[in-house]
Order: sequence, then structure tokens, then C-alpha cells
Amino acid sequence: MTDRAVAVVRAGALTTVQDLGRSGYAHLGVPRSGALDPGAVRLLNRLVGSAEEAAVLETTVDGCALRPRCAVTVAVGGAPCPVRVDGRPAAWGTAVRVPAGSLLEVGAAVRGLRSYVAFGGGIAVEPVLGSRSTDLLSGLGPAPLAEGAVLPLGADTAVRGSVDAPPWPGPPDELVLRVRLGPRDDWFTAAALRAFATRAYRVSPASNRIGLRLEGPALERALPGELASEGMVLGAVQVPPDGRPVVFLADHPTTGGYPVVAVVREADLGAAAQAVPGTPVRFIPVR
Repeated sequence: MTDRAVAVVRAGALTTVQDLGRSGYAHLGVPRSGALDPGAVRLLNRLVGSAEEAAVLETTVDGCALRPRCAVTVAVGGAPCPVRVDGRPAAWGTAVRVPAGSLLEVGAAVRGLRSYVAFGGGIAVEPVLGSRSTDLLSGLGPAPLAEGAVLPLGADTAVRGSVDAPPWPGPPDELVLRVRLGPRDDWFTAAALRAFATRAYRVSPASNRIGLRLEGPALERALPGELASEGMVLGAVQVPPDGRPVVFLADHPTTGGYPVVAVVREADLGAAAQAVPGTPVRFIPVR
């Protein structure tokens, strides 16, 4: 058991390989994809001595269990969760050395939704269009993890030292999203725009990596009909016919025909990765 790889013992509800995404292919219908919480990925890769764009595992809700085939440095972060190595508690949010053949268990999220697992050398699956990310919308990249799968690891050549990093941000009790109105805010009534900027929404259980679906006041249109399909960007707040906003996340479609009332600042989207169903959401228009 000396090869540089990790075997999947328990895949969990949804565990995927993610890096910082594949930018520059929207004109081909390919979204950026990548980790929903990129700040967590960058920090974890620093902790294990990998490049910040190295691929990691993104788990959803209930974690996963893995068995490295070689000794490897691992760090688990994102949503707080219990970590065990061969049944013994291990540290969360810092680098841990896991011996070859040991069982690494990443438990269910205590708060938030998505935990991340970084390995020294990174997950070295074959890149597609410059990224190793799983894209659930288009099907590009590796399939979500399944029991028995074996993932290759890159060469671990880093020299580790102390990491000067800020404290881990906790999952939000309230998700506050700064937005710039437009490009289609003129498709909505003045009352709808006031409601959008002042009323509270809640995260719907129907949310996923494609979009954060919201429950709350419906936004009334001022214009009838539908738009021709136009480009969609990360953070676009699209409003389908039921009037409830959807915030587009990493695996969003690159085009759409429903009006976009606003666009969320990208810096605020990492917190959306950890917003559990029922989390209150407020939109704050900014210039």
C-alpha cells in the first residue's frame, strides 16, 4: 500500500472533486463550476502545503470516509465536523498526518453544509478544460464519489511550516448578500424592488450547487412576456415565473430566459455554500 492514491470507503450523500473552477468557457456553454466555498479551499491547501488551486473533496451534509494508500498530510475544513483517524479523534481545521492504510472519517456537518478535504499534493484526477472540478450541470469532470473508487494523489513535495491565516468564518445564522441591481430590474414593479431590498427570504431545501433557491415574497413583474435567452453569470439573481429569486452558484447554466433582477458580489457567495435550509437571507443593494 505505497501508491499515491486514496480509496473511497463511504462516499456520503454527495462528495465531489473540486478546485477553483474552469473559467473562460461560458461561450461554449460550460459554467465555471469549482468549489462553492473557494476561501476554504485556498486555506486548506495552504495548510497541507499544496498550491491554492489544487483539487480537494467537497462533501455535502454527512461527510465521507477514505483510506489513503500512502502516508499523506490531510486537512479538513469548511463546515465544522468531527474528524477521526482509525477511530480516534483528529483535529479539524489544521494539518493532520494520516498513515498509509488508516481510515480517515469525515463526519456529518455540525453547522453549515459543505466540508472540504485537502491532501498534500492534491487530488490528481485528469483535468478537463483546465480543471479537475465535477460539474453537475454539464457532466464534465469526474463523477461524484462512489464506494470503492480510487483517486490518485499528486506528488507531495511541499515543505510545511506555520500558516498565517485568519480564523475560520462560521456558517451564517443570516445570509447577507450585497447586490448590484440589474440588468433586468426594470422588468419588476417598484413594490417588488422594495420587497427585494427590505423583506427577508429563506433558503429552500431545493437548493443545490446550481442555485440557491429562496422562499419568501414573490417579485411582481412590470413587463409581460419572456426574454430571449441571454448570458448568465455567477451570482446572478434570476426570477422564474413563480417570482421567487434563485441565486446562481458555481454550476449555474451559462444562458437563461428569465429576467435577472440583480447580481450578488462574488465575495459574498462563499457563505452561501454553508447556508442550510431555513437560513434567513437579506439582499442589500449597493453601488
